[in-house]
Amino acid sequence: MTPVRKKRAYWILALVCGAGAAAALALAALRENINLFYTPSQIAAGDAPHGTRIRAGGLVETGSLKRTRDSLALRFSVTDGARSIVVRYQGILPDLFREGQGIVAMGRLDDDGMLHADEVLAKHDENYMPPEAMNALKQAGTTGQLPRGKQESAQ
Repeated sequence: MTPVRKKRAYWILALVCGAGAAAALALAALRENINLFYTPSQIAAGDAPHGTRIRAGGLVETGSLKRTRDSLALRFSVTDGARSIVVRYQGILPDLFREGQGIVAMGRLDDDGMLHADEVLAKHDENYMPPEAMNALKQAGTTGQLPRGKQESAQ
């Protein structure tokens, strides 16, 4: 091999190694930031990983909201019509949060199947529900609070 070809081969090898390292770092960063969506039925069945940050959504069960008097801690149940999970949250809830409405909670599951949420998102108007939550409710045979004509536009 001539010196010019050796030099070119080293540059190509360095370029391939650099691209591989960059791809590995990008994949590692993406893997840490992925929040998969799970329905209450999937969580109750044990399909959701414990200790990993996930998104869970559905309807807040009426009468399930329990607040503490001396702190911002609260707990409530989220259902997809078939199963329910308990969500613990400490903080200020969104203005549009209320019982019987669709929400998405992000947090980690404990060993008892309770979601310790660090973020709660409420729908932004009365005709919207997150697509994942709407699909889960449709599969369970529940449509929640959406008017009948608005269900198709929410997808």
